[in-house]
Amino acid sequence: MAFGRAARSLEPRERAFLHELAYGVARLRGRLDHLVDRCVRGDPARVDARVREILRLGAYQLLYMNGVPDYAAVSQAVTQATQVSGGRAGGLVNAVLRAVATEGDAESLFPDRRVDPVGFLASWGSHPRWLVERWLARWSVEEVTRLVELDNRPPHIHLVPLDHSVEEALRLLADAGIEGWDAGHGSGCVRLASGADPRRALEALPSLVQDPGAHLVTRYADLPVGTKLADLCAAPGGKALALSGRAAYTLAADRSEVRMRMVRDNARRVGRRIGLVVADARHPPIRGFDAVLLDVPCTGTGTFRRHPDGRWRLAPDSLEVLREVQRTLIVAAARLVPPGGLLIYSTCSLEPEENAGQMAWFLEQGGGFAVEATGAVSAELVDDGGYLEVLPQEAGFDGSFAARLRRAA
Repeated sequence: MAFGRAARSLEPRERAFLHELAYGVARLRGRLDHLVDRCVRGDPARVDARVREILRLGAYQLLYMNGVPDYAAVSQAVTQATQVSGGRAGGLVNAVLRAVATEGDAESLFPDRRVDPVGFLASWGSHPRWLVERWLARWSVEEVTRLVELDNRPPHIHLVPLDHSVEEALRLLADAGIEGWDAGHGSGCVRLASGADPRRALEALPSLVQDPGAHLVTRYADLPVGTKLADLCAAPGGKALALSGRAAYTLAADRSEVRMRMVRDNARRVGRRIGLVVADARHPPIRGFDAVLLDVPCTGTGTFRRHPDGRWRLAPDSLEVLREVQRTLIVAAARLVPPGGLLIYSTCSLEPEENAGQMAWFLEQGGGFAVEATGAVSAELVDDGGYLEVLPQEAGFDGSFAARLRRAA
């Protein structure tokens, strides 16, 4: 979402209101559509796309924003619909939203979770039906329910202390009047209390804002001290900066100049010196590194809590397209790894085709690579193949996957 740019000129209170509205509607779009469609006379598919978006915004305010009076939410939506699509649209919006306000969002309005779990998790759970079907083929209804419930809650803010233990970090934050606690699972992260100002926390503690699921990739990588590291898909730089404390030299690369400026700014803020280069990871113009980190573009199904609109942008064929991109990048990265060197592959996806399936394909190609897990993270987060696998419904973090591969000497 480009929310930050759109809301830059607003007052803090207005910005907070719009943030909740925009992200809330993105998270609960499937639920809102189900409730709205129940109240539309005739075929809901014939509702104009712009009017449907107004209905979602109005329904969210009615059902989930207690500070908005019902009459105000309905009146504003009717005015907007009339402006974009005429008087008939205004009448439709008025009738539908009043019906939504009367019916509410009781679970009885959705498909029975025991009889039709797919329908329930797609509507009440607000996730694309095809994705729910994929997940139910792997996990129980209870596990998928926990996953979609987590995706539909606002994310917590976590910090990665760069030069302090979790205990020291918590003391520094407490000295600044900021409440936090250990995020757990051996992540080395601090979770800030709800309402804590992350800017004040960053001033009190040299750290990065990063979910523990992402940071666990760097702990699993267990980079040997003194290593020369190249991060080929680095932006916004969290993993590269976290690893730079152990590396003798860290090079961060990304093909986007705009995103590389983010890496530069983050490095300056925390006082870490790293090399920066704008480069395409398919053709990386670098040599002479001991370890290569490849955090590939992926479906991001492990980060829907943080990026709620991502679930609606995916299509069933997205996996196939991204899998081919990932394979191209893996092959290019592998060429840079010297004998005895390390290749760390990672995603923020929950899908096997992008994770263990990709590693099975890559290892079959030869090249002398083998999985080498070192025990640097909790055994509960490492699967039978030696790969890092962080599942939101189990850890409460963003989902992530990583493979630590050593090339034969």
